[in-house]
Amino acid sequence: MNDNIIKGAVFDMDGLMLDTEKLYLRYWKQASADFGYKMEDKHVFAIRSLARKYSVPKLKGFFGDDFPTEEVRARRTELINAHIEQHGIEIKKGLFELLDFLKSNGIRIAVATATQRDRTLLYLKKIDALSYFDAVICGDMVTNGKPKPDIYVTACKQIGLVPNQCTAYEDSPNGIKSAYSAGCHAIMIPDMTPPDDDILSMISAVYRSLDESIEFYKGRI
Repeated sequence: MNDNIIKGAVFDMDGLMLDTEKLYLRYWKQASADFGYKMEDKHVFAIRSLARKYSVPKLKGFFGDDFPTEEVRARRTELINAHIEQHGIEIKKGLFELLDFLKSNGIRIAVATATQRDRTLLYLKKIDALSYFDAVICGDMVTNGKPKPDIYVTACKQIGLVPNQCTAYEDSPNGIKSAYSAGCHAIMIPDMTPPDDDILSMISAVYRSLDESIEFYKGRI
């Protein structure tokens, strides 16, 4: 099998397609404050893209076993939903240029996000992007979420491909670890933080925006 030929592309959602990570940053901190805890940027960054089974013990490690993770998470979701209802969802630069390019070249496209399925479908419908995707795999559909490889392995399987036939788009270190360990060609579009030394060797390419990544496919499709 020629590892250079790309037949599929798998996308993270928050912070990658949607400019929503800044909302998670803002409202994780506000929700925690509502319950009497001081969450800082570094705490939010540490749980980006983490499946709940991994983020819960991490949060309790930061704030103690009494930290009400589910109540704070529910409050965070309430605040984000209210923000989106009032202001809509901002789309990351170049999203539709890239999706149109992939579709026009016969590339199969999937979503692999830690976000729950009902909210994922709602967001993708709101930005009129759902029809682009051949499969949507969410955090509540796999046993082991990011940074484990399961969600990317599942997404590739759902579009009839193996991971080394697929690019995987991520904005966070935990997502890159998931995509890389699955065997995908991990492409990073940094959002809130640049790639660090821990993940540089896992990344096939880094671009400033989604549309710039079209150049990755030259000679590969």
